[in-house]
Amino acid sequence: MRPSWLFVAVAVFFVTALVVSNIIAVKLVEISGQVFPAGLVIFPLSYVLGDVLTEVYGFRAARAVIWLGFACNLVAIAAIQVAIYLPAAGFWANQEAYETTLGTTWRIFLASLAAYLVGEFANAVILARMKVATRGRWLWSRTIGSTVVGEGLDSLIFVTIAFAGSGAGLANPIVTTWLIKVGYETLATPLTYASVGYLKRREGVDVYDTHTQFTPLPARR
Repeated sequence: MRPSWLFVAVAVFFVTALVVSNIIAVKLVEISGQVFPAGLVIFPLSYVLGDVLTEVYGFRAARAVIWLGFACNLVAIAAIQVAIYLPAAGFWANQEAYETTLGTTWRIFLASLAAYLVGEFANAVILARMKVATRGRWLWSRTIGSTVVGEGLDSLIFVTIAFAGSGAGLANPIVTTWLIKVGYETLATPLTYASVGYLKRREGVDVYDTHTQFTPLPARR
């Protein structure tokens, strides 16, 4: 079956949210004494859209989009790194600012990718299994429940890999980013309901993963 334009639209916004969040995450924001990366402005949207993909189109479709997002993120990071290392024009005086704004360390890079894959796949698997277990009822319970686990793993893995051994405390940023992400998902529940309902009606699709193999890579039959 060919992907519909609606499926493509959701996938495009998912990938956009992921790539943009990684670019803007270099800025650290402080509100009421809590510090978190600016990427949290949009990154949780990828989980909202991931929920929509899994709920409507099933785990296999969500898995394909998760890997697509991973590949697009690699392309974006590679392009940025190449641009940084290209020789600057002699009259252009903004090289240092450019590197500071867009540059990243390999440690941050690996932390981001590892956290993304583990968190997104955990989110998709839990939501798909809960949908079968609840027979499609109580959508809010599986969108929020899967986010609690997925975003929790994402925050734990990213902060631990990125900052362990730096002398900075890890518990506060882990818990803060996790709570913000879960709060984001909770507030977005009405939007999730509206999007899921609209797509199911327009697409005539409502996949239940009753016999799905929940593996990160497609399994050979």
